[in-house]
Amino acid sequence: MSEPVILAIETSCDDTAASVLRGLDVLSNVISSQDIHDHYGGIVPELASREHVKGIAPIVQAALHEAKCTTADLDAIAVTYGPGLPGSLIVGSHFAKGLSMRLGIPIFPVHHIEAHMYSGHLEDPSLGFPAICLVVSGGHTSIVLLRSLSSYEVLGSTRDDAAGEAFDKVAKLVGLGYPGGPHVDRRAKLGDPEAIAFPRGLMHDGTYNFSFSGLKTSVRYYLRDHPDAPINDVCASVQRAIVDVLVSKTMKAAREHDVRAVVVAGGVSANSELRARMSAECAKRSIRSVAPRAAYCVDNAAMIGFLAAHRYREGHRPMDHSFTIAAHALRAVD
Repeated sequence: MSEPVILAIETSCDDTAASVLRGLDVLSNVISSQDIHDHYGGIVPELASREHVKGIAPIVQAALHEAKCTTADLDAIAVTYGPGLPGSLIVGSHFAKGLSMRLGIPIFPVHHIEAHMYSGHLEDPSLGFPAICLVVSGGHTSIVLLRSLSSYEVLGSTRDDAAGEAFDKVAKLVGLGYPGGPHVDRRAKLGDPEAIAFPRGLMHDGTYNFSFSGLKTSVRYYLRDHPDAPINDVCASVQRAIVDVLVSKTMKAAREHDVRAVVVAGGVSANSELRARMSAECAKRSIRSVAPRAAYCVDNAAMIGFLAAHRYREGHRPMDHSFTIAAHALRAVD
């Protein structure tokens, strides 16, 4: 039996993405980012959904073309159903439902954060289980124990702001662009990470939970009281504070659950200090460390198709077309 060909669609936020997979092999992975939000210093939900409406058909066509496929070659469709911006999710899910009905092929809705969690296994199929995954992005920061491709336990999550949101807010406070993470990362390389003692929220509370709202407030007050503070030092000190907490809690989970690998996934996993520090700490303990390539860190459709392909292989029943978008967070799956 030949491997199924799956078209995957991702529109949870402001990136319109489509990918084609044959089995677990990625044939194409096309991502279109919406530059229109740069003018507003953050994502405008209504504009995001409009841009998805304009871009989704061309992006899907580009993914099919790159994969040297047509819609007639497809065996199934996968699509993000949540969490994310409701308007953006509706565009992607409705497009996928319509195409599924027109072609008469099954549809597999996929949870966006679950897809990020397993992007390390998409990057490196030999990774194995059990593994700890730090999912860290603009809207989510969680530590998850991965037992298999269909079983996991959420060990902890942010109680307020995500790490990526903190990076974006700090970038805005010091006058850098959006999204803030890459700007802070670049400026941090030029600054002193020990210059300013910003707080490390919940770092020693004994849980796997996170809190970054206090850090944002601390930066705001520091800039108010030190208007001439070197931006590079502020960025370096903020980045060090965030990375200290992320690495400390992730390695605590890795030790306590005796895992063989650690995965860092989501948009913030592209941060250079986070990657380097996590890799170094894992090496000290002979634990494998995986951070997906840039195309699999950001919101992308290949990770959506990867999970759907596994479910297709394992005989999971596809959903009917009445499924709805959802904003619920991760829940333990056994």
